[in-house]
Amino acid sequence: MAAVVERIDRLEDVVQDFVVSVGIEFNKLYNSQMRTEIEMRAFKDEMRAFKDEMSTFKDEMRQQSREMNRKWGDVANKLGTLVEDLVAPSLSRIIEAKLREPVLDLMPRRKRRLADGRVREFDAVAVTASLVCLNSTKATLRSADVERFVEDIAAFREFFPEYDTLPLVGILASLAVDESVLNYAEATGFLVLAVGDQLMEIQNRPDFEPKRW
Repeated sequence: MAAVVERIDRLEDVVQDFVVSVGIEFNKLYNSQMRTEIEMRAFKDEMRAFKDEMSTFKDEMRQQSREMNRKWGDVANKLGTLVEDLVAPSLSRIIEAKLREPVLDLMPRRKRRLADGRVREFDAVAVTASLVCLNSTKATLRSADVERFVEDIAAFREFFPEYDTLPLVGILASLAVDESVLNYAEATGFLVLAVGDQLMEIQNRPDFEPKRW
């Protein structure tokens, strides 16, 4: 009988040790799971904050993009009025001083449609008693613009045949002109204007005489 009691006591001790051991491992597992859940919640909170920051950043970028587009639009519109703002007010003064003839008619943005549907617009046309002056204005004047202006003169003759009897003087204008482009334009026979003390000023050599086309 005593042996049975001893065995039961040992079994109870084993069971108790097992319960204690399981409890310890369970607590470890529970604590680990709780830490994981806490870390997951923290991660989710961080991700939510990151998404909010990204959404705010995207909104700011869209706003900046809209603002930049608006500013570029303002610049484009301003460049579009460069003829009226800078060149046209100076043409009469420059033509009279350089070509020694008063301007009788000054027409910024001269546009015409032909019967076949073709349309051309020229930046400015100035007419004196014996000359017609054709102006082309570029924000930045390049050699290709000089070459294209020769084609513009031919087109002008086609679109405005009423000036066929008058020699034509070509006038290129820009905010600033590179010396190599100036030399090329001058060799082609064009007057070249750029911003100076009195709005637009002639950039050619003082003794330069423009070609009559």
